[in-house]
Amino acid sequence: MYPAELVKPMREDLTKVGFEELHTAEAVDAALAKEGTTLVVVNSVCGCAAANARPGARKSLENAKKPDHIVTVFAGVDKEAVDAARGHMVPFPPSSPCMALFKDGELVHMLERHHIEGRPAELIAENLVDAYNDHC
Repeated sequence: MYPAELVKPMREDLTKVGFEELHTAEAVDAALAKEGTTLVVVNSVCGCAAANARPGARKSLENAKKPDHIVTVFAGVDKEAVDAARGHMVPFPPSSPCMALFKDGELVHMLERHHIEGRPAELIAENLVDAYNDHC
């Protein structure tokens, strides 16, 4: 587990633009049971989360179409919530950071770590925007 003071600014990277933090399995299940579209970002302390994933997720929300709900769990901190989120992302293997778009509880789009690592935030945002335009 990472210290709270270490991850606080990394959490705020997403919460300051409206992402809801989920800390329990029940909260994840409730978020994904909501009608409409939900973006789940599995946040991380790694460099690709800081340089690519979080900026890409934030930038994607500038699109006219966007998810009805945006939530986040933090790998290495919120173990129960992360495990629950990853359970909804099967058959994709666990990775962090990663992002998943759900529509009415069904997984419709997935960005795994290997889609994020080494790619600019703009490309990640573009990938998400394409998914929003198709599903939101």
